[in-house]
Amino acid sequence: MVQVRISVEDRYAVRGGQFRFLFVLWAVMACLLATAPASAFQLDPFKDRLFSYPGIIERRDDGAYLVVDYRELRDINKRDSVPERRVNRRYVDLMPRRRQTEQTFPTQAGEIDYFVVGNPVNARIVTVYVHGRGGDRKQGVNDFSFGGNFNRIKNLMVRNSGVYITPDGGQLDDHAAARIRYLLDAVLKQVPNGRLVLACGSAGGSVCHALAQNEAIASRMAGIALLGSFGADNFVGSAAWRHRVPVFLGHGSADSVIPIGNVEAFYRRLRETSGYPVRMVRFETGGHGTPIRMTDWRDMINWMLAAS
Repeated sequence: MVQVRISVEDRYAVRGGQFRFLFVLWAVMACLLATAPASAFQLDPFKDRLFSYPGIIERRDDGAYLVVDYRELRDINKRDSVPERRVNRRYVDLMPRRRQTEQTFPTQAGEIDYFVVGNPVNARIVTVYVHGRGGDRKQGVNDFSFGGNFNRIKNLMVRNSGVYITPDGGQLDDHAAARIRYLLDAVLKQVPNGRLVLACGSAGGSVCHALAQNEAIASRMAGIALLGSFGADNFVGSAAWRHRVPVFLGHGSADSVIPIGNVEAFYRRLRETSGYPVRMVRFETGGHGTPIRMTDWRDMINWMLAAS
């Protein structure tokens, strides 16, 4: 196979919150795509033994619905040195901090603050996490909370030609969704070959569902993850639904904020679309924050990449 040489001047600077990337292209970008098809891309392992699901109690719908064994004494008290505040050090690798910056981006809907981990130049995948009510951009880059699971996604992105972004969601209303959409538009223009994974926790699901309606964003999606979040009636018929964007639903069976029955109803509705790629992971006895702690990012994203 003929290799196409592409020279890229790797300047990644932000002034006034604006991206500046200088690309010097010596060939047509489509040729590069031919040498590395997106469908073949999968994330390499990182601390899989620590972060894989501790046990599968039940499989339904040919593996589309998983019931995962979750135990607070094991998965919080033994995993954390300070329960729910600081995970044991072996779960964490702080290498990505060297490639983490806090930035501001001006949009037509107002400025948006965010963290970016990794370098978008030639990125193959962009993972975005939107926090829930009362959170902010800092939640998704905290290396030691939620059992070290945010540190893992940071490492998975940096080690797999990816970028991880955590924006401020503000009030998680239409204005917030608009600001995040403008930010993603700017990022995706600079990453012509990258696929987007959009993950939303709890009330942040409103942003996921708003962006699912946007044709330009949906056409670049590898998947949507709703972690302790909710479904929406208008998802069926949305741009993301028309593009058959894979949907991952992670939920605790004992969630007292968003009852799991509502999420299971959304799962069943998506299943009514023949062959629609949807997966539900039920963390048995888990609460509202359990999916953010326990979701296996690598397993989830690799399923999305294979299904999309």
